[in-house]
Amino acid sequence: MIGLLASSLIINFDRLTVKSALMLISVFLSPDLKPLMGGTYFPPDDNYGRPGFKTVLRKVKEAWETKREALERTGNLVIEQLRDALSAKASSQDVPNDLAVVSVDQCVEKLASSYDPKFGGFGSAPKFPRPVEDYIMLYKFHKYMEAGKEIEALNIKKMVTHTLDCMARGGVHDHIGGGFHRYSVDECWHVPHFEKMLYDQGQIVNVYLDTFLVTGEKYYSIVARDILDYLRRDMIGKEGEIFSAEDADSAEYEGAPRKKEGAFYVWTSKEIEETLGENAELFKNHYYVKSSGNCDLSPMSDPHNEFSCKNVLIERKPASSMSSKCGKSLDEYSQILGDCRQKLFDVRSKRPRPHLDDKVIVSWNGLAISAFARASQILKSGPSGTIFNFPVTGCKPVEYLETAENAANFIKEKLYDASSKRLHHSYRNGPSKAPGFLDDYAFLISGLLDLYEFGGKIEWLLWAVQLQVTQDELFLDKQGGGYFNTPGEDPSVLLHVKEDYDGAEPSGNSVAAINLIRLSSIFDASKSTGYKRNVEHLLAVFETRLRQLSIALPLMCCAADMLSVPSRKQVVIVGQKGSEEFQDMVAATFSSYDPNRTVIQIDPRNTEEMEFWDGNNANIAQMARGSPPGKPAVAHVCQDFKCSPPVTSPGSLRELLNKTLAAASSA
Repeated sequence: MIGLLASSLIINFDRLTVKSALMLISVFLSPDLKPLMGGTYFPPDDNYGRPGFKTVLRKVKEAWETKREALERTGNLVIEQLRDALSAKASSQDVPNDLAVVSVDQCVEKLASSYDPKFGGFGSAPKFPRPVEDYIMLYKFHKYMEAGKEIEALNIKKMVTHTLDCMARGGVHDHIGGGFHRYSVDECWHVPHFEKMLYDQGQIVNVYLDTFLVTGEKYYSIVARDILDYLRRDMIGKEGEIFSAEDADSAEYEGAPRKKEGAFYVWTSKEIEETLGENAELFKNHYYVKSSGNCDLSPMSDPHNEFSCKNVLIERKPASSMSSKCGKSLDEYSQILGDCRQKLFDVRSKRPRPHLDDKVIVSWNGLAISAFARASQILKSGPSGTIFNFPVTGCKPVEYLETAENAANFIKEKLYDASSKRLHHSYRNGPSKAPGFLDDYAFLISGLLDLYEFGGKIEWLLWAVQLQVTQDELFLDKQGGGYFNTPGEDPSVLLHVKEDYDGAEPSGNSVAAINLIRLSSIFDASKSTGYKRNVEHLLAVFETRLRQLSIALPLMCCAADMLSVPSRKQVVIVGQKGSEEFQDMVAATFSSYDPNRTVIQIDPRNTEEMEFWDGNNANIAQMARGSPPGKPAVAHVCQDFKCSPPVTSPGSLRELLNKTLAAASSA
């Protein structure tokens, strides 16, 4: 617990002082966790006019012994400044009418101005996947399409697709085993920091899934599968729990005296030739493999020659153009590459593996649950007859739903106290003593809402509703608005911070805001009013941040816009959930991209479901009872307090959903 709190304190202290939350930093704390002094990076030894870490330690010890009182005064002052900066309160509970448009537009404009037209991404090296950036760009694409502004929409879409193409072809993507590394050290997404984090995988999957819906191009669905199949193969425990990370470093061979960055992932040209035989040249050309090593695309790729004669696989051109040069069909060429990757995977599997962090973190599992649940329906829209090549398994999409449910069940059984209705933060050989933080609740609620909307089991909606109650009890600032990161009852916490940055992980407040909006669209007015009031108060807390530095909170910008939409679209599917007709109707619903849509699945034969809707939204219950008898699946599309006539075929439902988008664009 102390380590987690200290980490949060260090990051926020750094933001307040050196304004660089992505840099490696060191902050020295007093025994009661107050910051005393700090810096960016200290090398091991004195060098280039900079003190080494051992020198710094001696100076800190000397200062603590001779200037302790002054240091403690400074620490107290910093704590007060942090408290003022990071525990903002709203002067009003009302959200100004222009906040949604201003924040979204400013954020999108800022991202567009930093877009790299050559290599994709927003900003320069090092390049971190920050999925919330792609999320708001796709969100704005949808808004432009609704407004009939197709030129602007296509410009936005091009930025996202080019970024995702470059990421997937780059070395930041593990072409042999699947999944994405933490970030690239260069501007071309080539040489990565080789660590793999669960929070990246879940969010990146969702961006590729959304882009697949927007473009209809199966390539993006295959990249999503690549990540999900990596997780299923390497990152899931026996009880369905999803592990946290794989290290960047590993031994080059058994018994090696020290580990090296990327040793598990890089290749020599000779290794590839010996493994692949007659297909080695084709593979080497495709992945830019050279005898001298290929980390030469940028001065930043390998400045210290750590990867001399080593290759980080990268696709400099798409398979479609490379296959034509070889005189092969794309399918034949892709199959050869897949077979080669399989052989290299088998060789790589015999190397010493990077350390697996088998800790189970609730918040990160929530992000992964969302990805697996959404994939279970969205991937049904892929073209029939698609050929999958290693490392993609080509499993049925419904298998991903099972993975999501297994992870949710593990958390409910091992990390949730049914009597107190509270979560533990993590699990390794038993639940941690650390209680769940805001991120754990918010991210898990989001995942459970996706499990309900995409999978249909009422139990996940019920649990999400209960967790929202607990989240409000533990973290909600009832007077000031918004959510603190830690429970207010914990006396060991020096700062109750309201996270105001969507970084590698989104802010718990941003995710909570969208959760509240989604919940408000499910319940009747008597209950939805409370959810809306809390999200309005939350957005009011961050109004200044959203106006002045909207790029810090892309996801919250989207939440502000979602709240401003007069009526969120509802798709209510009624029928026999186990039937093929019902599942086809659900798949049709999720065959298009719409971030302002809520899907309700209901089986009138299920007593528990009907009791829930009778008590929480009588209109939905009546809709279920009034659906045409004898039909295994009927859909109703509702918006602006009006519902469509019953729709009884997937094709008609797709047509109706497309019509509502067209109607919005002509309005």
